[in-house]
Amino acid sequence: MEEKCDVTGCINPKFKTVSRKEADKLFSLGTSKTKVHLCKEHYKKFKKETKEDRKIERLNWV
Repeated sequence: MEEKCDVTGCINPKFKTVSRKEADKLFSLGTSKTKVHLCKEHYKKFKKETKEDRKIERLNWV
């Protein structure tokens, strides 16, 4: 059985796993796990929407 995307209403197969804390800001999730699976389409949106946050996080790390 292939795992599906954890975004509510999505039936596409999983592509990447990300932190629930980050994904919860963008999507309605149908699970209570700490890590969630996203399909290719939702992962692309996730990367686009969190690009600035990840950039700031990298700058603060130094």
